[in-house]
Amino acid sequence: MLDGTLFVDAHVHVPVLGSLKPAWLEWMHEFGAPGLVDRVWDADGRPRPAALRELFLAEGLDHAMLFCEYSPKATGYQHFDDLLPVVEHDPVLFRPVANVNPHLHFPLAAELTRQLDHGAAALKLHPVHGGFRCDDAALYPAYQVLVERGVPLVVHCGTSSFPGSRNELADPATLLPVVRDFPDLHVVLAHGGRGWWYDAAASMALANPRVWIELSGLPPKRLPDYYSRFSLPRLARTWIFGTDWPGVPGTAANARAVVGLGLDDETAALVLGGNAQQVYAGL
Repeated sequence: MLDGTLFVDAHVHVPVLGSLKPAWLEWMHEFGAPGLVDRVWDADGRPRPAALRELFLAEGLDHAMLFCEYSPKATGYQHFDDLLPVVEHDPVLFRPVANVNPHLHFPLAAELTRQLDHGAAALKLHPVHGGFRCDDAALYPAYQVLVERGVPLVVHCGTSSFPGSRNELADPATLLPVVRDFPDLHVVLAHGGRGWWYDAAASMALANPRVWIELSGLPPKRLPDYYSRFSLPRLARTWIFGTDWPGVPGTAANARAVVGLGLDDETAALVLGGNAQQVYAGL
């Protein structure tokens, strides 16, 4: 709990370091807390579950959504199965999130189902790093699985600085056919349209009760500027808190900065955990 409120970080990376490209490691060292690697990862570059648990509980977290990613052209590999030892250490605090790439996984629905059967609480797609469009018909069987299982879709909607990224694929408007064709699917816009698409992300979230803005990678103090064309109190009710850890120095400090934008108690509780509890399977 954070200040008596359910607290969820919906965007966390705890990969095996040796499977990543150098740019990802440089990003972690630049934006993460000093000494983090030595504290959390062992000499072989594998995350230490007990150290992660201690760190996240000290930040007040009730749940941390652990992401994986198959993006060999950009950041490398964050394998889903590498998350499982962390999850097994504390399956309440840690929840895995599935990832598939239509260039690498076939049949797509079969790989998604495998990851869901291991407890994945959502599917994350990364079109910018993976090099695909989310309205590609090849992904529709995966979306159907999500609807049948009651599991949400999370999509990276924002620019990325990593070499090999295809930022033209970050536009949340590419998800409009998916939202239309799968009306029962919760769709979470990770990074909230970072770059050139804040208005598109906000408009989609306000127009559809199953579209959400996830705040990872967005400095809290800049949120009023990013969404200046919209009513912040109204838009904030669509927000899901996330950090993009380890690319932030402090999870609790980030969350308190979001609340400090003037959110009332009810809205703050939704942003910090209530919305995530509504959207993510099994929270």
